[in-house]
Amino acid sequence: MDDDSAHVPVTFEHYDHIEGPFYHGTKTSLRPGNLLIPGHGSNFEDDRISNHIYFTATLDAAVWGAELAKGEGAGRIYIVEPTGPFEDDPNLTNKRFPGNPTKSYRTREPLRITDEVKDWEGHPLEVLEAMLDHLDEMERQGLATIDD
Repeated sequence: MDDDSAHVPVTFEHYDHIEGPFYHGTKTSLRPGNLLIPGHGSNFEDDRISNHIYFTATLDAAVWGAELAKGEGAGRIYIVEPTGPFEDDPNLTNKRFPGNPTKSYRTREPLRITDEVKDWEGHPLEVLEAMLDHLDEMERQGLATIDD
């Protein structure tokens, strides 16, 4: 993990020091050139309209996104390009992971799909099941809210 004292916060006003590639994990089938736009259903909470689009600079975080996304079918990971400013994802940065070792971000602007990562490997089944159990328990306790 990164030394959190070295983390320079990423804000909508100060984001140009962060470089990609960037990834987005989902179960939605998309093509290069498509835009991911805020204001649509959340990948993670039923009946929630998302005000942001979430993305990461680490393939592992994108794998979690693809595996945990709501919906049917196989998870997919896309290489994306932000079209505007972005910030650290407050659901992870300093809340669950001091600094931002997952390099997770969110934006109010569209993300452009540039390509799909075809040869990614998912987490072992027991690791995925443990994460799903953990998320279910957080939901039962009322702790699974997303700051969006």
